[in-house]
Amino acid sequence: MADIGYIALFLALVTSVYSAIAFIFGTRRNHPGLSESAKNSLLATFGLVSIATIILVYALVTHNFQIEYVASYTSRDLPLSYLLSALWAGNDGSLLFWAWLLSLCATIVILQKRDVGKELVPYAASITMITQAFFLLLLVSVSNPFQTLSFTPADGRGLNPLLENPGMILHPPLLLAGYVGFTIPFAFAIASLLTRRFGDEWIIAIRRWTLLPWLLLGLGNLVGAWWAYVELGWGGYWAWDPVESAGLMPWLTATAFLHSIMMQRRRGMLKVWNMVLMILTFALSIFGTFLTRSGVLSSVHTFSDSILGPFFLTFIGITLFGSLILLYQRSEELQGESEMESLVSRESTFLLNNLLLVGAAFAIFVGTIFPLISEAVRHVKITVGAPFFNQVNVPIFLAIVLLAGICTLIGWRQASVKNLVRNFLWPLVVAIVLAIVLFITGIREWSAVITFPVCAFVLSTIFYEWFRGTRARHRMRDENYLKAFWNLIGANRPRYGGYIVHISIVLIAIGIAGSSLYEVSTEATIKPGESMTIKNYTLTYESKDSFDTESKRVDTASLLVYNGGKLLGRLIPAKYFHRSYEQAVTEVAIRTTLREDLYVILVGWDENDNTAFKVLVNPMVDWIWIGGLVFTIGGLIAFWPERRGLKAPTPARTKADKEE
Repeated sequence: MADIGYIALFLALVTSVYSAIAFIFGTRRNHPGLSESAKNSLLATFGLVSIATIILVYALVTHNFQIEYVASYTSRDLPLSYLLSALWAGNDGSLLFWAWLLSLCATIVILQKRDVGKELVPYAASITMITQAFFLLLLVSVSNPFQTLSFTPADGRGLNPLLENPGMILHPPLLLAGYVGFTIPFAFAIASLLTRRFGDEWIIAIRRWTLLPWLLLGLGNLVGAWWAYVELGWGGYWAWDPVESAGLMPWLTATAFLHSIMMQRRRGMLKVWNMVLMILTFALSIFGTFLTRSGVLSSVHTFSDSILGPFFLTFIGITLFGSLILLYQRSEELQGESEMESLVSRESTFLLNNLLLVGAAFAIFVGTIFPLISEAVRHVKITVGAPFFNQVNVPIFLAIVLLAGICTLIGWRQASVKNLVRNFLWPLVVAIVLAIVLFITGIREWSAVITFPVCAFVLSTIFYEWFRGTRARHRMRDENYLKAFWNLIGANRPRYGGYIVHISIVLIAIGIAGSSLYEVSTEATIKPGESMTIKNYTLTYESKDSFDTESKRVDTASLLVYNGGKLLGRLIPAKYFHRSYEQAVTEVAIRTTLREDLYVILVGWDENDNTAFKVLVNPMVDWIWIGGLVFTIGGLIAFWPERRGLKAPTPARTKADKEE
């Protein structure tokens, strides 16, 4: 079975290389037979990679421990959900999953019926298959998931205990799907450069192909933050770990791209910039994949040391060099059709938004790779910690949130003073009143006095815009307000889906600000019957218990939680000691409300029943996860097909179009 899987991957490598070449020659020489052969080879690649993936999944769930990968990441006591998730638990399996996702995307692209971008598809398919060939080459040469052992163990080592969490089922595939998905818009961007089709055609063709990986990558980052919060036992959700940062950078540049293509669609501006953004997004996606697998930086998320680093760096270098050279050669043909007329306009806010998003990504990139730079220059790895990232990025992200409110109500081209006053008066009043209330109630931290009013301002602008649009539909179409609001969103899903995403960002910002600024923690060592206090909470230690399961020993501690003398319930933090792993796993106990989380960690104990606990009160963390739910809703609304299909753009804009 392992041999069949490997042969399928090798054949897929052959068909992907052939498909990439045949698409180019078939299109250039106008040879329908060769083009059809290229398409069939692409479909064959998907079939072959699917066969290999199915074989590995079957080996995982049937405990075929003769395959080294199965023996390394599964055991007989694992439930089915974790057996399936073992596909992406290790380096080799996750690369296979990467290749399968890409082949699936390529298949959808080639089979998708489209009115716009047909001429770009063969070139985009060729670029995609070149990328596919790179990953397949890794799989058949240095990262073979079907490597077999000389003997068959009775049982496997099992998953790392930290991976036995529902986050394992969602976080890695969401992150990988986000990384993989950006290959398609990148391929269409390069196809546009190769064919010299510089209008809006490629942007229309890839809008939803950009939205989907952007949404999945954003969700992957949020699920990863939740996983870290509930599993790692340190009380936080984001530590600026290199792999965390690697997942954030392409999301930031893709966010900038989704905003700037609006300017190209409406005003014919930023054509070169949009190409640069998409090239950077794809390169950063491959960089994120590289960081997880290279072992060059210390992270709890990376796989064990591997030899894949040089291969990924070479591929990133070739991609960046080749793409930017091609863009430079076409740059004169990508001149904008209009110029920015005023600094007080939606165009200027979008441009500033882009600069801030890319600036944040650049700062994160520099901080992430600084240990490598310091090691190369001074032969000492100097790690950049969370204080650097927070100090640099918090003001940038706050400015980005503020711009989300400004661009909601500011007009295109040039906004008049009258319109500015009319649009922003009430949102500003709401923000100022909130700032005064916060100050009067004793809140003096400048971060809070600025952040919360800014968030209130943004929410006010969005709700005010919705109110105006709903009222206009109510008056013009005689619809009741509820129906008018529903139809307002349905009439322009990308716009109003984007507003809902902005709301989610505000909710996440509120959660981050509240939990970062007002976290309280304490530690105590107590015996059964004794109590400890934190804020208004009293925790009484009841008892300690210990029991064994098939794979681990579990030690738990039971605490009764009181607030003002009222019993709220019982929290039971625990520690797991797995038979195959020396390091204990902390299982935290959390009592969650919209206001705050009571977060209890079992630190340790001695033979006299003296038990150490660390307890934190984290305000408003739940707002982050609610923001993630709103983000999903907004992203899906923006992604959902519009009621009327988009027509292909005309080759050139008329003077009237430019003045529109």
